[in-house]
Amino acid sequence: MGFFNRFAGKKSSPASAPASKPAASAPSTTPEPSAPAGNVLPRLAAARERLEAKDLPGALAIYEEVLAAAGERADVLVTISGDLGSTGHVAQIVELVAPRYDAQIHGPATGLNLLQAYLALRQADAAQHVLDVLFELNRPELEDRLHGFSNAIAELIVSGAAPLPAYGGAPDSAGGSAPTAPAIAKVDLISISKPIWFYGLEPLAEKVLPPKGSRLRRIAFAQLALPGIYPDVLAAQARPEDELGRLSRALPLWFAESFYFSPHYAPIAAVGVFQPAGGGAKQPVIFESEWTTDNLRQLVDSPNGEGLDYVVTGALQHKAGDFELILRIWEIKKFRERKQFIVRWTPATAEAELAKLHEQLRLFMEWTPEKAGVPYAVPGSPRAWLDTLGAALGLFLAEKTLLPKEILPPLEPTFNGFAPHAMGNAHASLAWLTTLHRAKALGLAPAMTEVMLSPNPTVVEARQTLGL
Repeated sequence: MGFFNRFAGKKSSPASAPASKPAASAPSTTPEPSAPAGNVLPRLAAARERLEAKDLPGALAIYEEVLAAAGERADVLVTISGDLGSTGHVAQIVELVAPRYDAQIHGPATGLNLLQAYLALRQADAAQHVLDVLFELNRPELEDRLHGFSNAIAELIVSGAAPLPAYGGAPDSAGGSAPTAPAIAKVDLISISKPIWFYGLEPLAEKVLPPKGSRLRRIAFAQLALPGIYPDVLAAQARPEDELGRLSRALPLWFAESFYFSPHYAPIAAVGVFQPAGGGAKQPVIFESEWTTDNLRQLVDSPNGEGLDYVVTGALQHKAGDFELILRIWEIKKFRERKQFIVRWTPATAEAELAKLHEQLRLFMEWTPEKAGVPYAVPGSPRAWLDTLGAALGLFLAEKTLLPKEILPPLEPTFNGFAPHAMGNAHASLAWLTTLHRAKALGLAPAMTEVMLSPNPTVVEARQTLGL
């Protein structure tokens, strides 16, 4: 939907806690310089600095000044709407930009930002109006994106979700301060750049992971969409993940992990975390729609997407016990779809069909195994491996306080299902150790008997490192 405008913002690395920033200083009493036509870009840059310093009132003061002098300029409106969106201030886009936007004068870029703002605020009627205006521009290159937004609006209408307030409440009775804008629902994209089970084994990096050269193909595996699965997506996100939610995140993790153990690739897996409006506990994201080319462009333009050569997206469906996965490989240089895989399975055929898909993907992308580090081995049971990767991700995000541990589903079924495979190869044993270690640290590990692991010396050393 409209949440992808968050991707342009700077994200902290998931491997460590976010670095603390100094608190925003009190607004200066020194008058700011005015914004004559020739001074617009420096003033917009100054406003962006205010946003990054968490000084929204200071940024808004600059924007009002710039808009008064150059509000008719297309570059001004697109910069203001983009900077506000990428820093999470969606309501201010509606407040400042919507009254001034004219599609014929300002073009489609600002309109797309405004459309995403209305979607983030769940204001379907306003979003539909902007979409109609953009369609009237008759720009063929926009059609795919606009149809994607049309689907998002339709889903929003069907969901029946109430619009979010654009502005704050009444002024403070004691101080008479101006109303503050509420926290807006948003999605942060978390990039996992190494196998999810590796985190915690950093002292053994040279023994576990292969070295990476400089001439690599960068590939991102995006969290899968789950279109039409949940009548109330927001309610589903607030519950512990079910099988489909776990698969939507675990499949990209599996593919990214596999490509990490190839000398030609530098992969990432991209998963979303949802921050509800008004604060509250974060939740795993459920994407209702497949990623559009517009979403791909925003990912590529973000710090996480710099230098990407390929992005793999897709959607997962589940009907009457049957699963269907559509996987799309996008070539970023031309923003075109290069290949599409469609795989269907039932619980009885899942192991064979998922293993076949994994092989087809590797063959198409000319994957070859890395010879350094712990040798890569395709898991003997893809379903058990996917459940383990999903659990490992949830524990990792909870450890980094990116999710509350209360949102995680029970771990006993995952450990019981994976236990027979834990000694299958060194990677499986390492995954068992780091997942168990993290579960114990969070107080979530179920009671279990000792499990046989691989005799690989690196596994023995990992056990000692983790104190297991």
